[in-house]
Amino acid sequence: MAIQEGATEQWTKSSYSAGNGACVEIKSPTPGKVAVRDSKDPEGPALGFDPESWTAFVHEVRNGTFGTV
Repeated sequence: MAIQEGATEQWTKSSYSAGNGACVEIKSPTPGKVAVRDSKDPEGPALGFDPESWTAFVHEVRNGTFGTV
């Protein structure tokens, strides 16, 4: 499922999740906000980003800027 800014109220697991427990979930319930959390800790904290920052981060991850773990 694609995340639509301001229209995705349910947490959605990353399509890059490998089933190894290292997953993130994202949602965008209101315009101008993207929330990210650890799927292993659904009651834990979430980080908030503006859509431009989140898009830039995802772009850098895809380009391998941060290496692999």
